[in-house]
Amino acid sequence: MTRRAVMLRSYGESRKQWKDPMTPTAPHRPTAAALNMVGAMAVIGAIDIYVAVIAQTISLWQFLIMRLLLAAPIVLALSAMGFGTVRPRRVGAVAFRSTLIATGMFCYFGAMAFMPIAMALAGLFTSPIFVLLLTAFILRQRIGPWRITAVAVGFAGILVVLGPSGSSLGWVIALPVLGGVLYASGVVATRAMCEGESTLTLLLGIFIAQGTLGTAVLALITLTGAEAAPGGMAFLTRGWIWPMEEAWPYLLLQVFGSVLGVGMLNRAYQLGEASHVAVFEYSVMIFGPFFGWWLLGQPVTWVQGAGIVLIVLAGVIIAVRSRDAVAEPIQSGGQRPPDLPPEGGR
Repeated sequence: MTRRAVMLRSYGESRKQWKDPMTPTAPHRPTAAALNMVGAMAVIGAIDIYVAVIAQTISLWQFLIMRLLLAAPIVLALSAMGFGTVRPRRVGAVAFRSTLIATGMFCYFGAMAFMPIAMALAGLFTSPIFVLLLTAFILRQRIGPWRITAVAVGFAGILVVLGPSGSSLGWVIALPVLGGVLYASGVVATRAMCEGESTLTLLLGIFIAQGTLGTAVLALITLTGAEAAPGGMAFLTRGWIWPMEEAWPYLLLQVFGSVLGVGMLNRAYQLGEASHVAVFEYSVMIFGPFFGWWLLGQPVTWVQGAGIVLIVLAGVIIAVRSRDAVAEPIQSGGQRPPDLPPEGGR
């Protein structure tokens, strides 16, 4: 086979996999899957720390509007190149799922104006714990003793990370954990309501939901004439700022990095078994705090490090113990259970 034929075949397979991420179409390549996931988490860990820098000049709501305006053309271009449709099969289901995850990301991004990325990530990555609880109490699916243990370990990790140092933050300390709850709800909604939707549909849906809600809040701030509060609260209460030269480099980095990171994340789940790949998603708990410390001087205490280890351990237990539950559905061409992450995540 000629090099051109190999390239065309690879391109065609890549397009097919982007179009229907819910159905594994490529043979399992665990090493490549792990490398894609670790790479995705390195990118996301590196770009998310700069939300704290963006928070010093514009509001969370303007940040999310600009994400939509900059990211939508990229997603539409990928669709035009044949990497999948952006038209949802079920508009209401995609809108509901997108709103849940978008609101969860509001909480996560908003928290980074008040706390180091290590604490914000610790709250967000409690989502597998809440997915497990939602699975048990809402979907009425049985969970075994190992995953019940994982819930206990994960909550212990939350208390350790958000403990003594978090008490000084007041109600804000609940933001990243609330983000984890909402993200978990989006995971369950993805599996229950969005089967067969393409990666690009889900990704664009999140950007649209973020931009729409950001526009609504920013309009409310403008109409009420509210003044920006001091400190980190300015990120949540500041109106439209223009020009915004200081924020542009970080906005562009965030948008292009998010598209690249999500693309690599989806590729990882296409190449490997979900319960195996999900374990490597927790590498962001290493990259995020490392880049925060290295580039922005954000501290990470030994106590917080111990709590992060507990949260990661809980997630790994959940992912590994999901393997038995996921094997039969995947072999029969069905869905993964909802305690595994959704595609098109940010």
